[in-house]
Amino acid sequence: MTVKADVTAEGDRLAEPLSGSTNGPSWVADAPAPAARMESRRRSSRSYAALDLGTNNCRLLIAEPAHFGFRVVDAFSRIVRLGEGLGLGNRLSDGAIHRTLDALRVCREKMAAKDVRRARLVATEACRLAENGPAFIERVREELDLDLEIVDRKTEAYLAVTGCASLVDPKAQSVIVFDIGGGSTEIAWLDGRAPHAFADPCKRIRAWDSLPVGVVTLAERHGGIDVTPKIFEGMVEEVSELLMDFALVAAPAGRAHNFHLLGTSGTVTTVGGIHLGLARYDRRRVDGMWMRNGEISTVMDRLLHSDFSQRAANPCIGKERADLVLAGCAILEAIRRAFPSERLRIADRGLREGILMNMMREDSVWRGGSPR
Repeated sequence: MTVKADVTAEGDRLAEPLSGSTNGPSWVADAPAPAARMESRRRSSRSYAALDLGTNNCRLLIAEPAHFGFRVVDAFSRIVRLGEGLGLGNRLSDGAIHRTLDALRVCREKMAAKDVRRARLVATEACRLAENGPAFIERVREELDLDLEIVDRKTEAYLAVTGCASLVDPKAQSVIVFDIGGGSTEIAWLDGRAPHAFADPCKRIRAWDSLPVGVVTLAERHGGIDVTPKIFEGMVEEVSELLMDFALVAAPAGRAHNFHLLGTSGTVTTVGGIHLGLARYDRRRVDGMWMRNGEISTVMDRLLHSDFSQRAANPCIGKERADLVLAGCAILEAIRRAFPSERLRIADRGLREGILMNMMREDSVWRGGSPR
């Protein structure tokens, strides 16, 4: 595997109303009646949509520009397991395709209801790997009139960085950012501080890589239901080997002042939710939280010594992800071993937020420091 050093960049959960943004609503109306206000907003809609179709999830975010970022007006997430079986084969199954088409229909309806003015719909590792990926994309276009774009790994890595870079500690001179997906894991070394709030964070990337392993593919190869410490260690070793080239290139990151890890994915948000003892997953409490190294180890050890039914009963995991969570923890553990850090910041934001930020930046919506 060749590490890319560069670089100037060219489970069902209900999203919280202000997911991904800001510190409040984007504006306050002076007072027309609700119906008149809704009609006015329809005529001058500023809604943007970002859809991320991954190996495991189909996720949609619809947002409007706000003073510091954007305000989410609607969201959707469903586990579809589009890449089911890709760890052992190279085709999208009929069942996975049907589940995904159903989810995409919901997304289409939501975008129509919000009168979205601009959208970017991306598909990632499952469609990249599957020999029938292009045929699936064409079927989506014909049946649903949605234009899905299969993005390459570099684009996926850069979008993930863009989506969560606002959570980097401003005092940190280096950060390792990672996104553990269903079929791949994106990782990047960010250096230095952003010159201003809306600067492109990808211009700070020193090196990046996309590992061809994610929670679905790893669990399919090693098993995700009955995971012994030996099986878990085997997963960690597989990921560590894939990570080796990047770890060598980015080794200086860990020696920088105030270095920390920044992770975005269902794995890290689950670890955060379990640590907090949440009776129901709450994005507002997890997004942006810090965890110490020992706290992460405690949660992962607890999961490793839980059986499948215990993991499924945990409200931050659920039955649909109980067979994947330890594969995700194995990827997280490999990253922690490669880049030891006392601090991990958890982001419940990523690729979709990156897409939204890029579209709004391209449209200069924050010109003059406020949304246009």
